Amino acid sequence: MKLPYLYIKIILVAFAFLCMTSCEDKDLNETSSRTKVALREAGNQLLLRKLDSSSLILPIKEITSNTYKISFDKPISFEPNDIVTVIDSSLNLANLSKNYRVEVVQCADGEVAYSYQIDVEEEQTIIPCAGRNLPEACYTIQIKFLDIVPSSTFRKKHIPFLLLFGIFLFIGFKYWFRRKLEPVSEEKNSNYSSIGSFQFYPEQHKLVKSATEISLSKKECELLEIFVANPNQVIKRDELTKKVWEDNGVFVGRSLDTYISKLRKILKDDNAVRITNVHGVGYKLEVD
Repeated sequence: MKLPYLYIKIILVAFAFLCMTSCEDKDLNETSSRTKVALREAGNQLLLRKLDSSSLILPIKEITSNTYKISFDKPISFEPNDIVTVIDSSLNLANLSKNYRVEVVQCADGEVAYSYQIDVEEEQTIIPCAGRNLPEACYTIQIKFLDIVPSSTFRKKHIPFLLLFGIFLFIGFKYWFRRKLEPVSEEKNSNYSSIGSFQFYPEQHKLVKSATEISLSKKECELLEIFVANPNQVIKRDELTKKVWEDNGVFVGRSLDTYISKLRKILKDDNAVRITNVHGVGYKLEVD
């Protein structure tokens, strides 16, 4: 009876998926309309910040289902800070995606004069120096939403995706069922390092203190793992940023200091453990 029941579950999930995607066009049209309104308001606010009440905002163009373009009928100059602030405010008011990339493109040659990327994950946000004003010229502003899949691409991969979904669901269920039958390995659960009164499980991204589990983010775990391997030793800032960020994308501003602060708050319950700042050099995990 178990296998037929599993197949029924797969069919029901696939059917539900098809029902949800049947409403996709309507949802996309609604999102597109709200996006255009929000971007037109962003263009209006940019003009008002330049005390320009005569220039017109041309119709907002939807280049693809996840990319839009703001155009103006006259040359205009921009302050990058204004672009970042105004677009973020307009998109938030319209309750739109918070993962997007903005490019200010020169009409004359199509080159990107200024760009930045916003992401809900702080370490993925990239905002270059915004203090240099863009001179008056013809520009368009292109906004690409990074978590929206173009509908045409989705349609082409619709059926294969469903098939793969069913296969992976079946394999995943079998794997889960088999794992439930396996005895819990004490060796796995004992793979931890002691930090004062804490037990640090790097593979599970968690700290345990008095039977209380504290979840750690990936980067918090990576930083703490480096400190645990070098207790009471000064670790240079450059070494920390290289090991944690260099191979995983762009290092943004004061990300290291932010994560160090988070670790300090987590470890503050144990007076025998602390992360200290060695001015001009780096940080040290002190364990009494």
